[in-house]
Amino acid sequence: MEGANQTEDSEFLLLGMSESPKQQQILFWMFLSMYLVTVVGNALIILAISSDSRLHTPMYFFLANLSFTDLFFVTNTIPKMLVNLQSQNKAISYAGCLTQLYFLVSLVALDNLILAVMAYDRYVAICCPLHYTTAMSPKLCILLLSLCWVLSVLCGLIHTFLMTTVTFCGSRKIHYIFCEMYVLLRLACSNTQINHTVLIATGCFIFLIPFGFMIISYVLIVRAILRIPSVSKKYKAFSTCASHLGVVSLFYGTLCMVYLKPLHTYSVKDSVATVMYAVVTPMMNPFIYSLRNKDMHGALGRLLDKHFQRLT
Repeated sequence: MEGANQTEDSEFLLLGMSESPKQQQILFWMFLSMYLVTVVGNALIILAISSDSRLHTPMYFFLANLSFTDLFFVTNTIPKMLVNLQSQNKAISYAGCLTQLYFLVSLVALDNLILAVMAYDRYVAICCPLHYTTAMSPKLCILLLSLCWVLSVLCGLIHTFLMTTVTFCGSRKIHYIFCEMYVLLRLACSNTQINHTVLIATGCFIFLIPFGFMIISYVLIVRAILRIPSVSKKYKAFSTCASHLGVVSLFYGTLCMVYLKPLHTYSVKDSVATVMYAVVTPMMNPFIYSLRNKDMHGALGRLLDKHFQRLT
């Protein structure tokens, strides 16, 4: 009980990636710029989709929710990170650290599940185009999204609850930018085998199964595209999946580098990879999805035109 009370009353020190004042200033402006770009980019995606009736389709419905998740994701970590980079007091309370951890785990899981649902949407659109409207009905889309939310919330609650059973009786200095799962487990002085086992188990269920589902979906999509006789139609069909493939590659490429490995092998390189999926991926998603999407270009153009007309 004494050890548990000591943990609950404690604070962690988020020392960041560097203790050099000069490097901290560089990191501050870099992360601030990335945060502003992420917020503006994802907010524009949400506003464009919600304001344009032509984009009220399953694909854009899930894209708007993905942008909302990314917006919430970076807001959970970067503002506190920016404050720490500019402040002498780098402490975060035990409760604040667990809260940050909960949203971090939940939103990463939600991001992944939404990407899996989007892969299914593309499969139906390309492989079963005549049944797309009925197969991807509004009721089913809401049901799939609700399932994604329930599973991600449960995932976050499980890992946060297990973290409350861990005792921290040694150094509470975190040479990192936010309360990340592996970093906290390495600071623990109690047995964390259960935490690590559950981490691998939930990782397989929440990440590997949807990833396998996405691979199967794209194998079937590629087979369907190859059967299309027209080269222009092949290109058009593939272009509807290219953005999703880009985001999935970036997301899984950084995530697998961090979590699908033993805890004792965690290193500074993995910290950089975590920054990639926690900061860079949410920032890049709006660019990837709007770069070659004519419908999104048009919606963003109409949204900005309306805004400028109100100003003038």
